[in-house]
Amino acid sequence: MNWLQLISNKRLGQEYRHPERHDDRSEFKRDYDRLIFSAPFRRLQNKTQVFPLPGSIFVHNRLTHSLEVASVGMSLGNDVGRFLTDRHPELAGTLFEEIGTIVSAACLAHDMGNPPFGHSGEKAIQTYFSEGPGKVQKSSVSSEFWSDITHFDGNAYAFRLLTHSFHGRRRGGFVMTYSTLASIVKYPFPSYQATKNKFGFFTTEYDNYLKIVSELGIPQLPLPNGAHSLPTGEGQGGAPTGVAFARYPLVYLVEAADDICYEIMDLEDAHKLKLLSYAETERLMLGFFDETEQNRILKRLQEEAVTDLNERIVYLRACVIGRLERECVNTFVNNEEAILNGTFSGSLIDHLPERQREAYRQCVSLSVDRIYRSKPVLDVELSGYKIIETLLHTFIEAVMNPTRYHSQQLLNLVSPQYDVRADSVEGRIMAVIDYLCGMTDVFALDVYQKINGISLPIV
Repeated sequence: MNWLQLISNKRLGQEYRHPERHDDRSEFKRDYDRLIFSAPFRRLQNKTQVFPLPGSIFVHNRLTHSLEVASVGMSLGNDVGRFLTDRHPELAGTLFEEIGTIVSAACLAHDMGNPPFGHSGEKAIQTYFSEGPGKVQKSSVSSEFWSDITHFDGNAYAFRLLTHSFHGRRRGGFVMTYSTLASIVKYPFPSYQATKNKFGFFTTEYDNYLKIVSELGIPQLPLPNGAHSLPTGEGQGGAPTGVAFARYPLVYLVEAADDICYEIMDLEDAHKLKLLSYAETERLMLGFFDETEQNRILKRLQEEAVTDLNERIVYLRACVIGRLERECVNTFVNNEEAILNGTFSGSLIDHLPERQREAYRQCVSLSVDRIYRSKPVLDVELSGYKIIETLLHTFIEAVMNPTRYHSQQLLNLVSPQYDVRADSVEGRIMAVIDYLCGMTDVFALDVYQKINGISLPIV
């Protein structure tokens, strides 16, 4: 892969307009603005990140998380761009110098495909079809589509959300640039080649991804370990059945920004909610630094008379994010050749220097035991799972039996952009999933209560 081909401001769905674009405003900045002003992005403010949506103590939701990831992503992209432009002077004055904006825009979009209630919402969709009543639909759909819905993943759905032409919407969906779209595909293969339920795009969007990789010069690679292809001839729409692609290089920066913010900000939230003591949180964050740096940080806090424990954690968190950002930039720059060859393995976090890698591992280990399995988190996961499972079953029954009176009532609730009356079974099932993924946590709860007669509108 080469940088001059990899960075393209051609827009999906408006390729024919590409020669007409001659204004001074960056197309990648347009991507950023288009995302941040969009309704799906605004809805992230009412979608769970890890902890329940805030009460008296404000913790992160998907919106604040995405904004923070975009900020770190901008720094990562700008710093990598500066180092590599010094190494490759021919990149100066080209679109390559805008990679900070591309990475930042992709970071804004990376969680837009998450259903309500985060990972428990994903699991509810997967298991409804793999273990629940939805199993009866298996014989009515293609093997590729069945793989899509039984491996349902919010990352893959983000690519659909940005590229699919919903009813009444323009061709190309959000009409994003090829480079921004490529930057959100962490797993560049379809669901039937998935490992651990992770894949990059649904079968319905495979053709869009093929168009992008062709334009950007992203090469094909052997299938990932543990992946499999469909039997010969089962590919849909001419899609190859045994092909994976190299990761688009900027994906590593988007992934690193997410990894940094997700893990470190969860520690800050856990401290605010008193799931972790100050001493535990301080120890974890100071673990990213050697003794000399630790003493310097603590001396700075003492000199500035910072005694508020929350404010001390804020300062420590900023120090950790700054260090991880610098180390990820160094890792990317030092492994540029392998990244461009498609031979770089794992994430940038996996290749951190030993001290930072071990400190990050300790944070992950503690987070699993003390945060992600904490009662507030489990309570929301259990409730969220039941809400999504119930909504999915109710609306699937309605689209499969549209002539029933109650089905017609339910389908009239659905926005006309979702084709719940499609001719095909696959189309109707996907329309229900589209409808659910567009919900916020609160809206999903409201619909759940109404259809179960738990609440009535006040007249």
